[in-house]
Order: sequence, then C-alpha cells, then structure tokens
Amino acid sequence: MKKQPAAKASTQPATKPSPSTVAHTDPTLADIAGQQRVRIERVSPEVDAGYDRPGRYPIKAIVGDTIPVEADIVADGHDMLAARLLYRHADEKAWQEAPMTLLVNDRWAGSFTVQKLGRYHYTIEAWVDHIASWQHEIELKVKDGQRISSELKAGAVLVDGMAHRAAGGPNANAHDAAELLRAAALFREGANHVADAEPGDPYARAVELAESEQFLHWAQTYPERQHPARYADLPNGLSVEVDRAEAGFSTWYCLFPRSASREAGRHGTFRDVEALLPRIAGMGFDVLYLPPIHPIGTAHRKGKNNSVTCQPGEPGVPYGIGSAEGGHDAIHPELGTVDDFKHLIAEAKTYGMEIAMDLAIQCSPDHPWATEHPEWFKKRPDGTIQYAENPPKKYQDIYPVYFETEDWKALWEELKRVLLIWAEWGVKIVRVDNPHTKPFGFWEWVIAEVKKHHPDMLFLSEAFTKPKVMQQLAKVGFAHSYTYYTWRTTKAELQQYMTELTAGEMRHYFRPNFWPTTHDINPYILQSGHEPQFLIRYFLAATLSSNYGIYGPSFELMEHVPVPNKEEYLNSEKYEIRLWDWDRTNKLTYLIGLTNRLRRTNAALQQTNNLTFCTINDDFLLAYLKVTGDNRLLTIVNMDAYNRRSGVVQVPIWQLGIAPDQPYTVHDLLTDNRYTWHGEWNYVELDPYILPMHMFRIDL
Repeated sequence: MKKQPAAKASTQPATKPSPSTVAHTDPTLADIAGQQRVRIERVSPEVDAGYDRPGRYPIKAIVGDTIPVEADIVADGHDMLAARLLYRHADEKAWQEAPMTLLVNDRWAGSFTVQKLGRYHYTIEAWVDHIASWQHEIELKVKDGQRISSELKAGAVLVDGMAHRAAGGPNANAHDAAELLRAAALFREGANHVADAEPGDPYARAVELAESEQFLHWAQTYPERQHPARYADLPNGLSVEVDRAEAGFSTWYCLFPRSASREAGRHGTFRDVEALLPRIAGMGFDVLYLPPIHPIGTAHRKGKNNSVTCQPGEPGVPYGIGSAEGGHDAIHPELGTVDDFKHLIAEAKTYGMEIAMDLAIQCSPDHPWATEHPEWFKKRPDGTIQYAENPPKKYQDIYPVYFETEDWKALWEELKRVLLIWAEWGVKIVRVDNPHTKPFGFWEWVIAEVKKHHPDMLFLSEAFTKPKVMQQLAKVGFAHSYTYYTWRTTKAELQQYMTELTAGEMRHYFRPNFWPTTHDINPYILQSGHEPQFLIRYFLAATLSSNYGIYGPSFELMEHVPVPNKEEYLNSEKYEIRLWDWDRTNKLTYLIGLTNRLRRTNAALQQTNNLTFCTINDDFLLAYLKVTGDNRLLTIVNMDAYNRRSGVVQVPIWQLGIAPDQPYTVHDLLTDNRYTWHGEWNYVELDPYILPMHMFRIDL
C-alpha cells in the first residue's frame, strides 16, 4: 500500500535521560510503554550508533541534497504498519514529514531535501496502522466472498476518528470532514442492509468505498497514530550538517605568497599574488590556499633545508608564527597590510576564487602569547618551554600550545576570536595544520561556534595520522579531510581505499580532499621526476575525488629532488623564498587546465561517492565509472608509467540502460576521439608516453 506525506506536527522535548547518556539496564514496568508495539532499528544514515544509542555525530550534506533514510521497522502480529520521516532545520520548531514506504523484509525508506545551511534534525516515527490493517482485512474477506457487515461497523468507528481529525487537526479540511461523516454513515447503513449485495445498494457501495483510492487518500491524510514509536526518543533525533556547494566540489591551488615575486631576491607581496590570479583561475582553480601569512619569529629561526643555524637575511619558516609585530591576528609586514590582504580577497572573488588561510596553532618563542599567556605553554622542570617535536622531527623554532592548561577556556576563546577576525577579513575557508594534535572537544566546539556567526565557513583537516583519529576529526566538524591518497599507488590499493571512502559509513561524514603532493610531502613515487607518473597521480586525484588540490608551481613544474631517503623536498620552500618560472608550461599544466574544465562541465566529476569500479583484465589498468543524471563518464588510467598497456574493460551496460545488442558511442573528452562500442566487453590501449588515460563520456 503506497504511503503519501502526512500532516506536519511538532514535538516536545524528552523528559527522561536519553539512551545515549545512561547505561543500559533491565527495564521495569515504570520504564515500559506497554501499548507501544513497534520497534525501529538499523537506521541509515547514522554515524556512530551503538546499542540502544542514537548516532553521536551528524552526517554531512550540501544545500539541495536529498537525504535518503532507511530503517528496519517491525511489530508483532500481522497488522499493517505506517511510518513517517520527520525532519526540520535547527531554527524551526515544527517537524516536517515525508512518507516512508516498505521496501522488502521490513526495510522502510524515505527521503527529505535540505534547503539551507546549518544543522538539520531527522528521526522516524512509526505505528501500527489500524486503518490500513482494517482495509487489508476487508480486501481479503471480500475476495474470499465473505460478507463483512461486522467489519463495516468497525470501519465506521475508524472513519469517525478520521472525520474528527479532518475537522480540527493540522490538515483540517471541512469538505473532507463532511465526506468522511457521510462515509461513516454509509458503512453503518451498509452493515445493517439485510438484502443480498446488489450493485448500487448500500452494502455494495460501502464495500466499494472501503476498497477505493479515495478511502486510501483519506487514511493517509488523517492517520490514526495510536502509541507511535519514535527512533532515538530524543527531542532532536539524528542530525545533518549542511554546507555550501564548495564543500562538495572544490579545486585547490597552494602557493607561498612570499615566493610570488617575479624578481630574484625580492620578497613577494599580496600584490604579486594578485598578478598571478588570472593564471591560476585560468587553469580552473577556485580555492587559493596560502600557508601562514603572519609575522615570523626570529628566536631559533630555521635556515635553508631546515638548518638550525639561520643565516643573515633568511626568511624563516612561516609556521614559526609570531613576533613583536603580532601573532595570529597580524600580517607579515613584507607581504603587505591587512587592507592589502582584504584587497587580494576581493580581487580573487572577481576571478571566481576564494582565499583559504592556514590555521597553525603553534607559536614562535617571540609570539605575544608567550609573554602575555605563559600558562598556555607547558614548562619543563627547569622552567624552560620544550619546543615542538614529532620524533624524529624537531621544530626548535616553535612552541606547542598546551591544551591541558588550567586556563583552557581563555585559550579556546582566543582561538575562536582569531577565526572570527579572519572571517571578518573575508576568509571563509580554513586549512588547519595538524589538527590531530589538538583536542577533539576543542574542534567540535570552535567549529560550531564560528559557524553560528558564519554558517558558510569550511574547515579542511590536514591530518595524516591513524585512520580513526582522522575519522574522528571529520565527525566533529571538519568539512574536508586530507587522506592517504598520496601513498595509495597501486590499482588494488586505490580500489580498496576508494571503496572504504565511498561505500562504507565514512561516505556519510568524511569528505576526502586528494593531494598528490603537499609542501610537506614529496612522495617516493614522484621522486624520479618521470613526467607520465606526474600525469597519472594528478589525474587520479582530480577524477576520483570531487575535492582535490596541488602544491602549486612546485607540482606544475614537477619538482622532485628529495632530501636523501626522506619524503621531503630538497631546498624546500618552507625554509627559503623560491623564484618560480610563472610563464612556463608543459604537458602537465595543459592536462591540469583541461581536466579542471572537464570537472566544471561534467556533473559526474563533481561528486565522490558516485563511483563504480569496472572489471578490466590488467593489473595496471584502473577503470571506474561515475554517473550523475545523464552524465556518464568511464575513466581508464594506465598506472604503469613506463609501459604501454592494453586490456578489455567490462562496461556495466545493465546499470546504464544499454541493451546487449545496442551500439553506443564513447567520446574521449581528453582527445576528442569517438568510438562505437558494442556490448559489455571492449578493448582499450594506453601508452603512458602519449597519454596514460582515457575519459570516455558514454552517449546513448
């Protein structure tokens, strides 16, 4: 029986402790709702649900997304059930409702659409549907030839209740109320009609009405909700955190503004960065990410290649934040002023780009906090402060902030103040350095606090650490997360990792942001400088994930020389100002520009979780399908950067609505070549020295 949307209703706060905050104990009669027969279990999506406990964290969505919700809904006996999906924005008091329908084996499904930024809540309400059960009983008995006079009398009582709800409920309709009263009268008259049923007599008309679509419509509009059960008996149920579109689709470019100058020996400025905006936007990037732009300390300043001895004139590491000129709320004077930075932000917007800042919660010994708030730093027994370490790495120019300080509330408030200042400047995207070394509770609090004022704020978690720690950061509020993509270099590794990201629970809360390299990481796979390898690693990042980024000119120019035996760059830009050839182009820069144009014009590339891997009979050929609406893209990448590879790929034509004998066109959007294919299995061949990938749009 098809269910339609029911009436809107409000809810009252729960008056008893929630199951998530109390230990499970054996129930007593005082705890039991004895007339409540329905159980709701295994709700999806739900993040971190436990026994008798609702999901702890919100799922993530983008404005305009439709949220599909499923659950197991069961009751004793043979009665029919009804269920509604309840949802509302956090700013609203009344619940809206959407229908839920039975799929199979007591699994029910419904959906709702999120239409504005912020937090939504959702839950499920279900009950024994006595009206539907009555109608089903009528259908079976009439089909069996039984006379249903007694059943019509029972139905009249049910219809009286429907008429009462139509007269004064949230869906009040005087016309329906009158019609329902007439229906109740007809049921009683039909039940008392002693003659054999003849077409048109009261009994026959009553039976016909009981089985009609009109009666079903009334039953769904004015349901009888006796003893309904609600999942997670809490005022707000489960949650959805809704972000703007850029949380789901973005293209990042990282550069150090001090290296933006085109003149050797001159420190770059924000004006120099502005001069690069046409080039960066022309390549298709929409987020320009800047490592820290604050004053840099001089105490224990690092020199070239991480030397502990800084030579005169060396600029220091931007992550050694703070000097007499200010801290996290100040601008490095050689870059410009706050007004210059605001001008850069405004100018970037004219090119369709946003500026992302880097939040590194650490200080140079010269930072104002070190003297104004010494309690925010942990002292050793001799009274000195231990510099930051990540063994075997040492950061002699940095004091770590001590989050276990007794003055932690003031520390949290100060960091919130900094973020709100940045937002006032116009920064609405923040990349957070090493968030896994700060408390989860702090991130959950500060992100929520900032979003109260700026709901369009987005935070990227730069954490390469244990999987569950990275997942926890995503759960507590980070819109984007760095990933292990940099080290997933084989076909099997990528298939396993992408399946974990897109097919398990992580798909509901963890938005991956793929980076082939970063200014901290020069991965072993690229240290040969082999051009096809750069093409492959770039293209996989840009097409597997809807959010990705590159470490700017370094990656474009395929910089690859490492510190021996380390995944770090020799002559790293972190320790010195680099002079880049901003006019140079190559095969990689061409591919970057082309791929970004394709990402903008193909909806299938603007999602991550719409991924299906395709069978192909070569261990170095990776084939994957992405479909959004009628945009169907089949991508094939040769992951062997040194050899031509060929194979036969299985196209899931059954998924695409293609008949076995139906020819179809595949249009390679990278080369503009077109081919006519037939059936599931088709031949492909890729030479890494020509182009190690196909991107086929499947046209029917």
